[in-house]
Amino acid sequence: MAGSTPPAERPVLFGLLGAMMFSLKMAMAQLPNIEPVSLLVMLLAACFGWRGLWAVYLYIFLEFMVWGPGLWNISYLYIWLLLFAAARCLRHMEAPLGWALLSGCFGLLFGGLCAPVYWAAGGWAAALSWWTAGIPMDLLHGAGNFALALVLFQPLRRLLERLSRRHQT
Repeated sequence: MAGSTPPAERPVLFGLLGAMMFSLKMAMAQLPNIEPVSLLVMLLAACFGWRGLWAVYLYIFLEFMVWGPGLWNISYLYIWLLLFAAARCLRHMEAPLGWALLSGCFGLLFGGLCAPVYWAAGGWAAALSWWTAGIPMDLLHGAGNFALALVLFQPLRRLLERLSRRHQT
């Protein structure tokens, strides 16, 4: 089949994309809560469909390996899946502003999305205090996500859609 990828290339592709996501986040680590991961998760969902989850969960695995265990590990298992699913549902959206709003809102809500883990570990007071203490970081996260998606989503989408067509199942 012309244009299809041999099965051995698919794990390599998603391995490289997951490693790239982790590497880019580490390269931007000096910026307070400004990261390319949200943008890349949305792009993987829009361009590769559910296969893109391989790269997302490789990224999560690399985070666990570098930073070790903690309560945040549990939230990472579902938080990125939530963004991926939302982006997958909106994959036909063309407006850059729409993608920027999705990414910005996700950044603003990040602490709240993590709060259930802290509620389970320590009750409502722990969840609320953890969430409210992180609001300044969530504001930076939301603003950074919005700006990155507004500027980069469309050009990167064109690039990844070409790559996706080459690696179709």
